[in-house]
Amino acid sequence: MLLFNQLETYLYVALVLFFIGLYGVLARRNLIAILISVELILNAASLNFMAFNRFLAPHPAVGQVIALFIMAVAAAEAAIALSIIIAVYRKLKSVNVEQATELRG
Repeated sequence: MLLFNQLETYLYVALVLFFIGLYGVLARRNLIAILISVELILNAASLNFMAFNRFLAPHPAVGQVIALFIMAVAAAEAAIALSIIIAVYRKLKSVNVEQATELRG
């Protein structure tokens, strides 16, 4: 597989993941879909760190450690966001972003 031996290939895949996630954040109205889109953006960042680690880093584990921190942040973000989504659903009986503006006081 000569295709996956170039840095540009990984960067293009990460770019596609990032823009799919960005589109999901900007276009979706469902809070769970927005959360999944944010996870896609974080996965794109992890893929970038791993690709640069493989091709350019002098130390072998720098990109892997940063990707591990990104996974920890993503797990914490998912836990907090899901608890907020559950609270919004209990209050409004919906996870639509437009209806969540009613919570402003």
